[in-house]
Amino acid sequence: MRVVFFGTPQFAVPSLEQLIQSAHEVVGVVTQPDRPRGRGHKVTDSPVKVTAAAHGLPVFQPAKLREPEVAATLTHWAPDLGVVAAYGKILPESVLNHPRLGMINVHASLLPRYRGAAPVHRAVIDGMPETGVTIMRMVPALDAGGMFAKVTRPIGPDETSDVVERDLAVLGASLLIDVIEDLAAGRAVEELQDHTQSTYAAKITKEEGLIDWALSAVAIHNRVRGLYPWPHAYTYLHGQRLIVMRSHVRPEPTSAAPGTIVDASSGMIHVATGYGERLVIDEVQPEGRRAMNVRDYLAGHPIQPGARFGDR
Repeated sequence: MRVVFFGTPQFAVPSLEQLIQSAHEVVGVVTQPDRPRGRGHKVTDSPVKVTAAAHGLPVFQPAKLREPEVAATLTHWAPDLGVVAAYGKILPESVLNHPRLGMINVHASLLPRYRGAAPVHRAVIDGMPETGVTIMRMVPALDAGGMFAKVTRPIGPDETSDVVERDLAVLGASLLIDVIEDLAAGRAVEELQDHTQSTYAAKITKEEGLIDWALSAVAIHNRVRGLYPWPHAYTYLHGQRLIVMRSHVRPEPTSAAPGTIVDASSGMIHVATGYGERLVIDEVQPEGRRAMNVRDYLAGHPIQPGARFGDR
């Protein structure tokens, strides 16, 4: 079949690469316009654009999907099927209906749970024991189309969202090819979603990173790993912002008030949390500095027990 691919970040690259290696023809790639990325805010190509260019594929980067140029480009490419993997914009119905067989999506959750922009981060933040990928038909409603196939993956209690997302990208790419083969052979079967069981995975914001020490140790730990590698969980000590990069839960009770540092030695910072629990911080990043283990941080920033983390 002739396939048009919509995608932008690294998550989409394995799916595009699997398509390129398949028996089907990728007639064109649609990705978001180049934008400033990273600390230097340098304008760079998206991972999908880099991959497409390396294989000599036509790349199209429309600012808006309702422009006449979009319809003209899709008509020229004449795709049988559209594939979407983390493109980053809502596709209008005119685009969804353009390919002969419609469009399918590689979505990083076990639908109908975690529809929306940040399914992996939200699953980790919520402490879910597993997640997965669903290949679904795209419809005008958000992530609400029929499901062709699913694959599951457990989430370890200390795994960060980037590790989970990386694995899901590979699993989803393999599952995608299976579904495309079924569509080409006319044997694909769609399962309707139970909309009453749907949940929404809203886009992550920087403000969500501020740690509420009144939460349980597990809830804070899940937020630390769910917001890694961006935008990170953070707190304040003596008025200075401190990013918490890595942590673990210590099953040792404390009577100290939430946010109180009960121990800062042996390369770890023990912090009292809600419910009389404690969280251990293993790696931090001070404002304007590199990430470092707590032992190195304490060497230059000694902390006395009884100090408090706070909002400012």
